[in-house]
Amino acid sequence: MLAKSTEYAIRALVFIQLQNWQDKRTGVVEIAKEIEAPEAFTAKVLQTLTKHRIIASMKGRGGGFFFTETSDQMTLFQVIQVMEGESIFHKCGFGLKNCSDANPCPMHDKYRTIRDGFFAIAQSETIHSLSRKVSEGKAVLNRVSFLN
Repeated sequence: MLAKSTEYAIRALVFIQLQNWQDKRTGVVEIAKEIEAPEAFTAKVLQTLTKHRIIASMKGRGGGFFFTETSDQMTLFQVIQVMEGESIFHKCGFGLKNCSDANPCPMHDKYRTIRDGFFAIAQSETIHSLSRKVSEGKAVLNRVSFLN
């Protein structure tokens, strides 16, 4: 459902949050490794997130990416808006341009339920809430455990 760049952005933000909770700031190379994404692509994603002030960055010794005091409460919806806009929450599951209640595609009713459910999740989950699940061992960020 989400673009690769958005998936990487969400994973990167969760990893950055986990690192920040340990009073660490992490760089592009480590983030890319931990979220299993190409470095160059990760750098572009992080640049977009920084440009939109979702995260901040600092260069030099002790530098890296970090959240400000309020930015960790960012919802998934806000991240998705920055990375790819809101169209994902309005698109037809069949790919039709003019799909609507009056002109439904073959999947319209069932896909609308899924899309609306995902919209509700995106509005209620935050980077903080997702990070907390990983931190508590209730979820994983990747196939390799980095918390050991």
